[in-house]
Amino acid sequence: MRLNDPLITSFEYEGTEYEINLAFDNVLDVFDVIKIPYLHPFEKAKKCLEYLLVDETLETETIIELWNFIFETFIEFEEKKPIQYDLKGNPMPTEEDEDEEEYSDIEQDAEYIYASFRQAYGINLFQEQGKMQWSEFKALLHGLPNNTVFRQIMQIRAWEPSKHDTPETKKEMEKLKRIHALKEVE
Repeated sequence: MRLNDPLITSFEYEGTEYEINLAFDNVLDVFDVIKIPYLHPFEKAKKCLEYLLVDETLETETIIELWNFIFETFIEFEEKKPIQYDLKGNPMPTEEDEDEEEYSDIEQDAEYIYASFRQAYGINLFQEQGKMQWSEFKALLHGLPNNTVFRQIMQIRAWEPSKHDTPETKKEMEKLKRIHALKEVE
């Protein structure tokens, strides 16, 4: 995201201009489609494009490639980690993120995200449906202060006991971790 670039309403792919609606609620609908287990990848791609593209009739052979381009370019929800360098200026090896536990889920935490947007920014996400762009939503979500309910829930999930914690603190935090644990998704 660059502040001096306009919000994306269209893009060019292989010489064709496409209008796209990247309202955050459309993107969340796309995430719902991606999770449907019985849909074939082609059907998922086609349905996702129906949510995002404005009045487009697509050739069957371009659907998967176009969907992959849109997802990787405009939607993918990952933070880029800074590259660390050693004293000689060489990039240092990084640990694999595969073992890193997830502490949030955009679907399961929807009410906490909603409450945190209201708490931190005074934004009613229901009133922003169809208006707030995905890039805006991601930026605001990543920028939520630590005193918001969503960040506090994430801190509870990430908590690990230390030797300095009292037995009462450990017991209370374990209880909170159970209460706020993410449910297993099939």
